[in-house]
Amino acid sequence: MTSTTPPVDSPEEETDTTAVGQQPAVAAPRPRLTWRLVVPVVTAAAGVMFAMSFQAAQGSDLRADRDLPQLIMDGDAQVAVKAAQLDALQREVDTLSQASAPSDERLASLTKRADALAQAAATTKVRGAAIEVALDDARRTVDSLPDGFTADDIVVHQQDVQAVVNALWASGAEAMMIQDQRVISTSAVRCVGNTLILQGRVYAPPYRITAIGDVDRMQRGLDEDAAITIYRQYVDAVGLGWSVQTPGSVEFPAYSGSVDFQYASPLK
Repeated sequence: MTSTTPPVDSPEEETDTTAVGQQPAVAAPRPRLTWRLVVPVVTAAAGVMFAMSFQAAQGSDLRADRDLPQLIMDGDAQVAVKAAQLDALQREVDTLSQASAPSDERLASLTKRADALAQAAATTKVRGAAIEVALDDARRTVDSLPDGFTADDIVVHQQDVQAVVNALWASGAEAMMIQDQRVISTSAVRCVGNTLILQGRVYAPPYRITAIGDVDRMQRGLDEDAAITIYRQYVDAVGLGWSVQTPGSVEFPAYSGSVDFQYASPLK
């Protein structure tokens, strides 16, 4: 048998040296220059920011005026001032309206309609027999709690205040106050931590909810409410504050906040 010698490849031709059954080697990716460009830019930007911060601070603490409790107290004081101004302006408007109503038919008509709606809108004073409910945090430390209870169980929460408010409205309350503010059916009760925020004002416990109406009926409403029953179980277990009093006849001031809907519209 004549053997055939394989032809010799010319230098210009590429030789495939990959063995049969083997995968060709994967070439390593080439290094990129992205980080080499980004790092200096970031470093320079950080330097500029530090320089601007130093120039603005001038040795003082830039965050000194951002203390959250102080901001809350400042905001509460501002709201109180604005509320007093609003009350004064409302009294001035009422005085001018009464003086001008006899000579202005349209104003007289509007005043008559406003007077008819005043009681329902809580924009007038009201007096009557009342019931007062007080809720308070437990006077004990977390370390003294029985097994299975936590720090959340010894503070009054938003749902606890809301449960009392709802039970009183449902049992025929005609007017209501929380702390020193007159509230209406659309007033929002919100808690942040262990403080209550009501119509822009901040309050600490104990929280006092007072309602005018049929005292016996409101008392039954409190006794039969499921959410309040659960709260009173915690009163017995960990010492949350709970008291109900009947102070007799009391007078509530007129509600002076806005009665317009901001995020809803009434059904027609």
